[in-house]
Amino acid sequence: MSLSLTEQLDSFVRKHSDRQLMILPGAILLIAVLIIAFTWATTGAPVKLGMEFKGGTMISLTTDTPLTELKEKYSIYPLTDVRQTGSTIVMQFGPMSTEEQNTLNKDVTDTYENVEIKLVGPVYGKDLQEQAIKAIFISFVGMSLVVFVIFRTFIPSGAVVLSAFCDIMTAVAFMDLVGVELSLGTLAALLMLIGYSVDSDILLTTRVLKRKGELQENISNAMGTGITMTTTTLVALIAMYLVSTYSYLVIPSFSQINLLSDISIVLIFGLVADMINTWLTNVSILRWYVKKEGTRGARRRRA
Repeated sequence: MSLSLTEQLDSFVRKHSDRQLMILPGAILLIAVLIIAFTWATTGAPVKLGMEFKGGTMISLTTDTPLTELKEKYSIYPLTDVRQTGSTIVMQFGPMSTEEQNTLNKDVTDTYENVEIKLVGPVYGKDLQEQAIKAIFISFVGMSLVVFVIFRTFIPSGAVVLSAFCDIMTAVAFMDLVGVELSLGTLAALLMLIGYSVDSDILLTTRVLKRKGELQENISNAMGTGITMTTTTLVALIAMYLVSTYSYLVIPSFSQINLLSDISIVLIFGLVADMINTWLTNVSILRWYVKKEGTRGARRRRA
């Protein structure tokens, strides 16, 4: 009989030392940092910025013109993306001068049907960048304070914060690899990921530190509950991703919902990273901490 994911992970954790458990998440974090550093060095930002954060123009329209022809026709403008979602064509442009903007708007509205134009100014985009940084910073600070208040010990609380940090870094590196832009939607996904991460890590830390019983059994019990929570969320997110991304292939009149598609794929990869960081990184730190404190207690009793 094949073992479930929880049983396989539990067996893996039992068979390996604390240092061995840190190898995989440590390697993933190192690769993520290198990817983010390369992106930052080449683009000036740790992740590719969407239109909301750098300014630009998004135009949606209805036409039978092939994408290749549209790309060639509008290559004289700062065209960054052209894609088809169902029967709708979406073109995205970077910042441009007022004269270029007016010429582009007139060309599109005179030529095509069902035209919708969305403009974001560069000043507004810069302001949103600052607000996004503040939002992530405040979320981390708030999360850290709550965790320290709950457990009142540095190492277990630090392990929770470290796990959330690794989840965010891995998710951002994934966005860089597959070309997912930082938009208001994906920013919300990263903030939600902090909540998901803290949820599973607090479950684990509470079971280990505040419940009586054998250490590994407490970890196994927490793992059973935590893996169930994460996998059910993953199933829902995968369904959302498939529907929002590929439903137009089944029903041509449907359009691809890019916002939901980006949110779901970022959360999917982030939750996979969270499973690794919670049940390998956090477990190894907590297991080492509890054994260390137990040894200190024994020494004090003998003294």
